[in-house]
Amino acid sequence: MAMPSNIGVVDLLIGFPTPNRSVDDFPFRSLLKDEGSAAMEFPADYMFKHLPTTTEAADPVEETLAEMDKYGVQIGLIGTEGVAVRALREYPDRFVGSVSVDPNDITAAVRKIRRAHDEFDIKAVQTFPAGCVPQVPVSDRRYYPIYQTCIDLDVPMITNAGVPGPRLPMDCQHVRHFDDVCYDFPELRIVMRHGAEPWEALAVKLMLKWPGLYYMPSAFAPKYYPKAIIDYANTRGADKIMYAGYHPIGLTLERIFGELPEVPLADAVWPKFLRENAMRVFKLDR
Repeated sequence: MAMPSNIGVVDLLIGFPTPNRSVDDFPFRSLLKDEGSAAMEFPADYMFKHLPTTTEAADPVEETLAEMDKYGVQIGLIGTEGVAVRALREYPDRFVGSVSVDPNDITAAVRKIRRAHDEFDIKAVQTFPAGCVPQVPVSDRRYYPIYQTCIDLDVPMITNAGVPGPRLPMDCQHVRHFDDVCYDFPELRIVMRHGAEPWEALAVKLMLKWPGLYYMPSAFAPKYYPKAIIDYANTRGADKIMYAGYHPIGLTLERIFGELPEVPLADAVWPKFLRENAMRVFKLDR
């Protein structure tokens, strides 16, 4: 069960160092009601014993690239705003783009996706249902034009699933919502992000049921990967589970790759988890 080296890892959630963060930097700040959240640097930092120390980088793109090189990460999925724009243009062999949407303004969201696809050849659309203002359930009609746009452009949808880290209501991210979406959009590739807990067993059942439903344990330190997900990856789900980190928001690559070798994945599963599934689902070899 040894984790292979020099495989060219694909990290489906990576970013660049941004010091001096505060809760005010997040679009869903208006939804937070408790005093504790207002004092946080990161609105889910209570979940992490030690948040990465982020300092002013001379060049945040080069700093992230150096970390990627150190731990064998060949490709990183990033956004299409701020410093990410330069990363996509200067290092197209190392970074691929994605765009985040809030479906409360359906027309604006669809246009944003199409513009990003034309300009950056994005490989994914992302959304945080609990962080939309107001919240939007995964199976809500407001998402449906976005799902169809993903199908038309042949890109996957990445959607937070499970209890949100920020202190926000959770029902809009209940895993049961994915059942309706997969039924209504059988051509859609949709990837559950951020663990799906406490409904990870249901996530496994739905992945067995629906060919287009996938999972990545982003934002989880490897020692906390859900057992149901590991068991599924080692059996019938070897083609459904793919790696995503959380660097440098909540986890460093140093911590992630320090713990990954202890994850009990079968030898044949490691290449799929670290690279092959992402390359296929996100069509990164095009």
